[in-house]
Amino acid sequence: MNSSAIIQAARGPLMLITLGALIAIDYNTHFKFHQTWPVLIILFGILKLMERMAGPPPAPYTPPPPPGYQPGAGFQPPPPPHDQGGTQS
Repeated sequence: MNSSAIIQAARGPLMLITLGALIAIDYNTHFKFHQTWPVLIILFGILKLMERMAGPPPAPYTPPPPPGYQPGAGFQPPPPPHDQGGTQS
């Protein structure tokens, strides 16, 4: 995992932890949630900035082509089996 993916994975948990802290501040201090909710937007912006500074996400995995694959050939059904015993009437 590169650092961009780590930041992206940590964004949700960090936002929930911050939300919980702001609710605890609302209940236990004179600061109310309507005064502190912009902290969530600031945190989201900081995490997005860090994610962009860390670089692009890794390219998705593409499996190798199967054996015998020819690009641009399209689908070609297998040839019919050859008759080994001659012709039948």
